[in-house]
This record gives sequence, C-alpha cells and structure tokens, in this order.
Amino acid sequence: MDEETTPKNPDQGIAQLLFEASNPDCTKDKQQSRAQLLSLIKEHKMAPFYVKACEVLKEQPDSGLLQQLQDANKADLAALDAKLDAAISQSEKKDAKLARAEYLCRIGDKAAAETAFRDTYEDTVSLGHRMDLIFYLIRLGLFHSDFDLVKRNLAKAEDLLNQGGDWDRRNRLKVYRGVYCVAVRDFAAAAALFLDTVSTFTSTELMEYKEFVGYTVLCSVLALARPELKKKVVHGPEIQEVLHDLPLIKDYLMALYKCDYAAFFKCLAEVEIMLKNNRFFSAHYRFYVREMRILAYKQLLESYRSVTLASMAKAFGVSETFVDTELSRFVAAGRLNCKIDKVGGVVETNRPDKKNSQYQAVIKQGDLLLNKIQKLSQITNI
Repeated sequence: MDEETTPKNPDQGIAQLLFEASNPDCTKDKQQSRAQLLSLIKEHKMAPFYVKACEVLKEQPDSGLLQQLQDANKADLAALDAKLDAAISQSEKKDAKLARAEYLCRIGDKAAAETAFRDTYEDTVSLGHRMDLIFYLIRLGLFHSDFDLVKRNLAKAEDLLNQGGDWDRRNRLKVYRGVYCVAVRDFAAAAALFLDTVSTFTSTELMEYKEFVGYTVLCSVLALARPELKKKVVHGPEIQEVLHDLPLIKDYLMALYKCDYAAFFKCLAEVEIMLKNNRFFSAHYRFYVREMRILAYKQLLESYRSVTLASMAKAFGVSETFVDTELSRFVAAGRLNCKIDKVGGVVETNRPDKKNSQYQAVIKQGDLLLNKIQKLSQITNI
C-alpha cells in the first residue's frame, strides 16, 4: 500500500464523534454528534461498533437496526469466507484474508480484526506489506483507545524498519508514534516527531494535514525553547503556509512569541476548549493549560529583576488577585523562581545559580560518601 491507497480504516473521525457524544467535558453539540455517528454506523454497517457505542452512551440499542446491521455483516462475511475458500494460490489466500481483516476492522469488531490481521501477517512475506499490517493494528488501537495495543505494535514496526523499511513508511511511523505520544502526554517527543515529518506528511488516514499542523504547533509551543520555536515553527515555511487556515492556532502562537500576554491568555482559553473537544488531548487539557500559564509567567519574569503585581496583571489582562493567587501557587510548588512582596506589591525574580547549586550538590554527595566510608571502617575494625 502506498500513500495514495492507504484507506481511512478504521475511520478515526467515527471514534471522535463517539467521544464528542459521550464525554462530559466536550463542548460540542452532543445531539448533532450522535446523529452523525448513527448515520456513519448505518453507512458502514458497523454492528459491533453500534453495540459498543450504545454501551458508552448508556443507551439501549435499537433491536431492529442492530438485527439489520448484523444480518448485513453476516452476509458480507459469508461472501468473504467463500472467496477465501475458493482461493488457490498463496497470494490469493493472503489477499482474501486481508480483505476479511479489513472488513472486520471497518465494522468495529476489534477482537476479531486483531486476530485476522495477525493471521494475515503470518502469511505475509514482504517487509513493506508486513509494515502495512502493523499500521492497521496501530490505527485499530488508536480507534478503540487501546494504547497498549498501539505501544506493542509501534515497537514491532520499529523492529521491521530496522530491517530495511522505506522512506514513506519510516515517516508514517513517526506520525503514528507522535499521535501516541500526545495520547500519553509526552508532548516533547510528539513535537520532535511531528516537526520531523511536517514537510513529508502523508498520513491522511489518521488526520488531514491542517489538523496535523495544529497538533504540531500545540505540542511545539509547550515543548520547545524560544529560539527553537522561532526557527522551526514561527519561521517554518510549511507551518506558516497552513496557519492562515488556523486563525486561533496562529494567534495563540504569535501572541506568546510576541509577548502579548493578554492576547495569549484569551487564546489559551479558546485552546482549552479545543483540547477538551479532542479525544487525544482531552485527558491532558488541565495539565497543558497549567504548563502554558507557567511558561508565560516565566517568559515575562525572565526579563525583569522585579515587577509589580499591578503591571503583571495589566500585561496578562487579569486582576491583581488572580495573578497573586496563581504566582503563590506556582512558587510554592517550586515551578517559578521568584518571591512575592505582598506589602510592596512586587514580584522579585530569584534566578537559580546553576554553578552554585551544582557545588552544593557535590558537597552534599561528598558528605554522604564520607559517612558511608566511616560506617564501613567501623564495621571492618570490629
């Protein structure tokens, strides 16, 4: 399979619709998402997935519709089994097995599809086709949010690539791994993988390029140091070419880069809603928003030895009380190197001396070592 023929199977958009319809944090119109979801379930005759969706939504399935879908699945599988039985050559058998596995994947029968793909894998000799089957299993895991399945098959794909994978599949694997990293909150790794493939992206079976660029910017803003962000994102030609179609992401990126903190906080509030509505980011939206606020505070404080609470509040477009509460919490947690003079209404930066901290660490470790040597000498003397 090359990039022109890689199918959207399973269709990740269907899993997103189920997320939108069921997740309480999601702000999308749940009735509209349910209607779209049901329409696609009927279109693709997804009886197993319909049962799962009803369980997630805590609804009783329509018995008539379920029976209709199950009958359609039974007829289609019987035709695929007949084709497999009629196959003569090894190649024909492999193709028939693959068609059956793809069908099971499309209708949302996770367990049966997983078994069918593994069976097809055993009959597949070509390294490239084996990689394609592993990609199917990764997409299957992402669709059903089975990240253990994704992790295991990412490792298998890496092993196959080390045996001589081609350029397209190597880049495709980076995108798949990047999406997995987002799902498990490794935004730094995701940013590195996405930036490596932003000029060679072909994984439209996972997402469209515009959405991919959005993922890349969201991860990079959090993970990259300011010089890297400027070089790879702010001045990145491939990213800039798409950002005009992503006005919120563009405003968010440029507000932070240009130190327009009031605009940045407004954009961050909208980005928070965007993250809530995304099934891969949703579990981490609180973490992401908190880390971005800390990043913005650090960026402002690095420019001053001291700054008044009033000027900080004005810069961020919030009240002094809000800034005071936020800074107090982050300082107490050791996330910001500053101290607050509440009487004077001033925030004083307290930049850590790296050499001094290393010196203190060496002394502390030396004392521990001397204590251990003394205890050992006492034992040997006895």
